[in-house]
Amino acid sequence: MQNNNNQRYIILFLIMGFFGFQVQAQLGFCPGTSGDPIFEEDFGTGTTNGPQLPAGTTTYTFTTSTPADGFYTVSSRTDFYASWHNTQDHTPNDTDGKAFIVNADFTAGTFYERRVDVLCESTTYEFSAWLLSLMPLSGCDNASIPVNVGFEITDLQGNILNSGNTGDINGTTSPQWNQYGLVFQTPPGETSVILKMINNSPGGCGNDLAIDDISFRTCGDLVEITDLMDETEISVCEADAPVTISELTATPDFSVYSTHAFQWQSSTSSSNWTDIPNATNPTYTPGPISSSTFFRVKVAEDPINLSSPLCSSVSEVFSVLVVNTPAAPTRNRDVLACANEPTPLEVSTLFGIKVNWYDAPSGGNLLLADSRTYQPTTNGTYYAEAETSVAGCISDTRTAVSISFYQLPEVEDESIPFCEDSQTILYANYMGTDTVTYEWNTGETTSQIIANTPGIYIVGVTNPDGCTNIKTITLEQIDAPIISNITSDEYSILITTTFNGDFEYSINGTYYQDNPEFENIQGGRYTIYVREKNGCGEVSMQYTHFVIPKFFTPNGDPFNNTFDLIGIENYGSSEVNIFDRYGKLIKNSRNSAFSWDGTFNSRDLPSGDYWYFIQIEETTFKGHFSLKR
Repeated sequence: MQNNNNQRYIILFLIMGFFGFQVQAQLGFCPGTSGDPIFEEDFGTGTTNGPQLPAGTTTYTFTTSTPADGFYTVSSRTDFYASWHNTQDHTPNDTDGKAFIVNADFTAGTFYERRVDVLCESTTYEFSAWLLSLMPLSGCDNASIPVNVGFEITDLQGNILNSGNTGDINGTTSPQWNQYGLVFQTPPGETSVILKMINNSPGGCGNDLAIDDISFRTCGDLVEITDLMDETEISVCEADAPVTISELTATPDFSVYSTHAFQWQSSTSSSNWTDIPNATNPTYTPGPISSSTFFRVKVAEDPINLSSPLCSSVSEVFSVLVVNTPAAPTRNRDVLACANEPTPLEVSTLFGIKVNWYDAPSGGNLLLADSRTYQPTTNGTYYAEAETSVAGCISDTRTAVSISFYQLPEVEDESIPFCEDSQTILYANYMGTDTVTYEWNTGETTSQIIANTPGIYIVGVTNPDGCTNIKTITLEQIDAPIISNITSDEYSILITTTFNGDFEYSINGTYYQDNPEFENIQGGRYTIYVREKNGCGEVSMQYTHFVIPKFFTPNGDPFNNTFDLIGIENYGSSEVNIFDRYGKLIKNSRNSAFSWDGTFNSRDLPSGDYWYFIQIEETTFKGHFSLKR
């Protein structure tokens, strides 16, 4: 207890220092809780300038036209000068709201003075006002005199209770209202104060301002109410009522008051409050509660101030919510839908009531939480349960909603090949017995169509229930083969096509193979065939196969003793030249069969590479081969 008392003395000393010694304090707002406005001045509404402020309120001169230096008006417009901001007053939600428009005098001094009565003695209050600099940032060639206003709160004898200055308020790019405030305490025996606003800047270009929404409010501690579990609210379902609350505690933060007087209040609506007799302690025991009830405390520094809302503040509200059992959701309708149509089940509830979906009338599995709609994927009956957002109270029963899906026409997607430069028939291939209708993406409405262009074809098949299923046919063109090249590699023939396909190959038109290379083929004239296996085209080409050996071995054994160019004699013109590595012509032959035994002038030539130059009609062959002994 000694530590708590020391803390309270320290806080009391700080508060007394703030209100008693620092009369030239900085501007600020209530550090605790502000009450409703006791005094307000929003300067009214209307499109006509005025009326003039009461006598003694200002030393400035009233005008209904453009205010010059030392003049003021009360108006719903701020654009009296082309260089001033054009904006509305500050008061929220009013129409043609007015503000106090001031063109400051050349001489600094008080320009607004107002007596505020109906206050309470020894009570802390918050004064506030909204100010707007009427000059834009670039006003007066970027040399605008800033607005600077002092606020002063005095008692009726002229003693300053608190004061502060806004500091320089410079012009802004766009209109910008700002709120300024002072916190003060009325002395014992005093129920009225004087508010003064003082112009601290000289007149001239600039120092023009608008003032709106002057207010006085009580200022008290922020007081929180908690139960023994340190909760600030309780919510229960009516099935669990009554709920017993052993004790509530009001805890102020000592931000304003140094001492505290309490009066507990209760309400069934959180708007109309009633004092609870003899409940004047920091704690209160409500006992059993069967219906929603709200609790708060009025707080003042002196018990005499509890009797007036103008002299006290109120705590945060402690809510005891007894929530009624919600009615089961209302079924909108059972659903009949096509199997591919997203038609959800839907129910209705009051605002603030959640819906949970189950697969059974009680118990069962939770399918979806907190949604008034549910989209099943199978036929059946589903059950909607209501749950309150507060306390989670659930309905006594669940609402059954059923859904039945019409079957879709049965179709299957297809991928169909067709030959280049041909046409094919596309079938919807509906597999049922019902009478159905068709609609193709080509615009046709028959069960089959003729197509000659590759691409995607779509047909919608609709049954008597109005359900449509979509079939997609991918029509893929098969191109006919094109021979791009035929080459000989010694005894092999290799066929190359322009593009790959499902091709097979032949060198006699009778026997076909999948491999485009034919091996161990003797030289001679051949007709080469390539055909597409699905019957989408065949191409042929005449080809003379020259076997140019890569080596020969004239060593006297029975094998490969000569370099032979088989079939060369079949051409109308031919010439063969064989050279050694130094370019010396070793062998020459024209228009006849060719065979060389590896000798020159009846002498065996040594092993090594030899070069050939072969001209057959219009075709030239160059290369080399090896002689091996």
